[in-house]
Amino acid sequence: HEYSSLLCFTQSSKSEFLDKARQAREERKGYKARDRAATLIQALVRRFLCRCRLQKQIRFALQAMHAGTTKRNALSIFKIAQKLLFIFCQDDKLRFEKLCRSILGSMDVENEPKVWYVSLALSKDLTIPWIKQIKDLLWISCQFLKKLKPDIMQDNKLVTLYLTMLVTFTDTSTWKIVRGKGEALRPALTRICENIMGHLNQKGFYSILQILLTNGLARSRPSLTKGTLTAVFTLALRPVIAAHFSDNLLRSLLIHIMSVPAVVSHIYTITPECMTTIQTHDLLRKFILFLSCEEQCVDICVCLEGSHTLCLLGNLIHLGYLNEKVLEEEANHFVTELTDMLSYCQRYVSQKKSNLTHWHPVLGWFSQTVDYGLNESMPLVTKQLQYLWGMPVIRTLFSDVLSKKLETQEPTPPPQPTTSQNNLPVKSLFKRAFQKSASVRNILKPVGGRRVDSAEVQKVCSICVLYQTALTTLTQIRLQILTGLTYLDDLLPKLWAFICELGPQGGLKLFIECLNNDTEESKQLLAMLMLFCDCSRHLITILDDIEVYEEQISFKTEELVTISSFLNTFVYKMVWDGILENAKGEKLDLFHSVHGWLMVLYERDCRRRFSPDDNWLRKDLKPSLLFQELEKGKRRAQLLLQYIPHVIPHKNDGYDQLRRLPVNSIKGVIRVKFVNDLGVDEAGIDQDGVFKEFLEEIIKKVFNPALNLFKTTSGNERLYPSPTSYIHENHLQLFEFVGKMLGKAMYEGIVVDVPFASFFLGQVMGHHHSTFYSSIDELPSLDSEFYKNLTSIKRYDGDVGDLGLTLSYDEDVMGQLVCHELIPGGKTMPVTNENKISYIHLMAHFRMHTQIKEQTAAFIRGFRSIINPEWLHMFSTPEVQRLVSGDNAEIDLDDLKKHTVYYGGFHSSHRVIIWLWDILSSDFSSEERAMFLKFVTSCSRPPLLGFAYLKPPFSIRCVEVSDDQDTGDTLGSVLRGFFTIRKKEPGGRLPTSSTCFNLLKLPNYSKKSILRDKLRYAISMNTGFELS
Repeated sequence: HEYSSLLCFTQSSKSEFLDKARQAREERKGYKARDRAATLIQALVRRFLCRCRLQKQIRFALQAMHAGTTKRNALSIFKIAQKLLFIFCQDDKLRFEKLCRSILGSMDVENEPKVWYVSLALSKDLTIPWIKQIKDLLWISCQFLKKLKPDIMQDNKLVTLYLTMLVTFTDTSTWKIVRGKGEALRPALTRICENIMGHLNQKGFYSILQILLTNGLARSRPSLTKGTLTAVFTLALRPVIAAHFSDNLLRSLLIHIMSVPAVVSHIYTITPECMTTIQTHDLLRKFILFLSCEEQCVDICVCLEGSHTLCLLGNLIHLGYLNEKVLEEEANHFVTELTDMLSYCQRYVSQKKSNLTHWHPVLGWFSQTVDYGLNESMPLVTKQLQYLWGMPVIRTLFSDVLSKKLETQEPTPPPQPTTSQNNLPVKSLFKRAFQKSASVRNILKPVGGRRVDSAEVQKVCSICVLYQTALTTLTQIRLQILTGLTYLDDLLPKLWAFICELGPQGGLKLFIECLNNDTEESKQLLAMLMLFCDCSRHLITILDDIEVYEEQISFKTEELVTISSFLNTFVYKMVWDGILENAKGEKLDLFHSVHGWLMVLYERDCRRRFSPDDNWLRKDLKPSLLFQELEKGKRRAQLLLQYIPHVIPHKNDGYDQLRRLPVNSIKGVIRVKFVNDLGVDEAGIDQDGVFKEFLEEIIKKVFNPALNLFKTTSGNERLYPSPTSYIHENHLQLFEFVGKMLGKAMYEGIVVDVPFASFFLGQVMGHHHSTFYSSIDELPSLDSEFYKNLTSIKRYDGDVGDLGLTLSYDEDVMGQLVCHELIPGGKTMPVTNENKISYIHLMAHFRMHTQIKEQTAAFIRGFRSIINPEWLHMFSTPEVQRLVSGDNAEIDLDDLKKHTVYYGGFHSSHRVIIWLWDILSSDFSSEERAMFLKFVTSCSRPPLLGFAYLKPPFSIRCVEVSDDQDTGDTLGSVLRGFFTIRKKEPGGRLPTSSTCFNLLKLPNYSKKSILRDKLRYAISMNTGFELS
């Protein structure tokens, strides 16, 4: 037991001993670590204090150097620079600035080589250290340039200082050491400069210059001076020249310098000497040849992304504008490169689908953010882009097209205008664009004969692709592009002449074949057609009727007929051959371009004819087949009806189709009973005829201008809502009612004698919402004299401000002069040469829309409650007028005779019937024949499709007694009528009618003269059924 206890004690003591030994060892280890840490801290502190003392000594020495007045030699400057670079930090900006001034000062000293800082480069021992030092000094200068703001005066001085450092030591031209005998040193020193520039390029020299240029130029007013901009551009060019325009350096120049917004514009304006340098080194050609490699062009675009690619594009276009010779010689490459860049920009254009989409002032909705500087400089970039569609560049690029001479005939002097309005000299905002071109040339028609694979055709196609790409990419300045392309009055007719020569047969067949091909050649040809259509549509839209029909600017009217036939066939083929059904992308855009130009021509022709009859119809289209396909829901038939309903020959089934539409509510049957002046119900059973007469009478009343619901236009007296209809308390309800009544009449196929002004009818049909609509074009249908006066302002040769007009319209309203402002504050805004085109359009819009907006809306509301506007989509404005009022053509008596039914013993050979037709054709005037038709059918105009469509058919019945005794035909009455046997002479009785049956009741007169007199009297009485 004792042994066990001793053993336990011994083990416990051992454990304690070991623990104490371990603790002692850890303590010794901690002491050593603390000693080492203290030694290290002391060393760091001593080093820091030593550095501080050294920095203080160096900075003191620098201060003493700058305070001294004695010149320092190059070696002392070198040593001081060494020390400063050794201790340099951001707090040494001022010392670095003074050092730079000392170095530059040493370079300006005359005849003292030891003072020149650059002289150390010739020292065998100091050459390499000096080169390293100058590289460091210049890169620090670059770092400062990166942060400086040129628009701040103090920073601007520093920009000049550091740029001077860079300019001085990257070229030997200012070094005094190479003058005279030192000229032999120039090659070696030049290599040193090249070595320095190479070092700077590796560090990011061009990025620094780009930042400096952007800070100084990407703003509404540039803050870089002539000297500063010259220095930056000189520095940018030196490495490129030194490397003999290598691809790597040209790439850097394009990415970092030529992508700065409008840099070429600023160089041209601020420092023309640099522009001379650009031309001396033929930089544009070198850029074009570099970018002609597709991979290199794509690389540049990818590096720049969307917005800055656009800036590079603007600068290249500006250089092309300034270097016409290079542009002409390198046109093919130049056009291809611009097209590729625009296509690249297009990838960044997006639909606004989220808040992440940004607005770009040139490209529209854009997938990148547009920084402030870029936004500020975008007007200048836009101005550069405009050179692409300016006259000089267009003349150069389209030289092959414009050089073509259109064959001409001997001119005939135009007739002298007689009105004083036309004596105004012709000059306006668009004068040069719209001067009358070869008015005496031969009419351009498809002739064919030019190979599409020829170099000339390929060049013109690629140019058209360029401009078409510009139109689809630069969406916010699309109208500017179109206006520029139409500025040369002979470009479009010559482009049409060029199209007419393509292929073996000229134009149409070739382009239709292209629709079914996906080759690059086909796409380019279709792009040419698309550009022609977009530009021509724009031109015709902004030309007024005088310029189109009388002056025949750009196109002769006969050429418009040829073009319309071409377009009509092309669009028809796209629809009917099923191409449109599956069209998307470029092909769909092509359709809309061609269709847009076609519809502008069609609507212009509807308003004022220039084409022959049936010009718009497709004679190979069978209406029966079309309607069969419509009933089966065939897509091509629906598209044809949607886009080009005018190709359908309405004289067959077209109008009748309107009568098959579904009915509801007011479209049902309405029964009417007339009450005469004595308060007695008139006789007659309404079988649609009485309602027809009622409808015609009520519509005639409300359209009477004396009621002041409607007014008549000056000249042709056509109807439109009166601007002062508000004198009627419920005038808007009346307009809605009138709209319903007219809709009901049209729905029932009842024609009423209501001639509408075409501008108003166009609004009823919704044409004013169309992209093809122009208020000024419709103005003649309201007031032709007012239109002439308004367009004379456009042609006014002089300062329009002298006319004393404002953006307002004064109207005499019931004896009081009321001033209507065309825009807010318009009565105080004068009309000038700059805004006169806007004034003309605002005035036209006010007269035809704003003044009668509420009345028109109410009328349309009532009309469309009966007639779905889509039903009228297939008709033009004149055709809808015919639906309302019937044909203005003479009554076709042969057609009426052919479709007449006889009762009561009458027959076509009966002498009374022979007399009747002879009286109508020989004795009655056209007005009396219309009165006769109204007497029998309640309508003075013939049915739209002829008397075969008159329901019930026109009929004549022989009667022996008055209407109230008439019990219908009997065997005896029929026999007596047939054999001309009379109970007694009916000479005292008048002919009567039953309009509900389209029936003429005619006594069996014994003499032709009696028939003529009685019939003339009856039709002139204007009463209902009680004429016997």
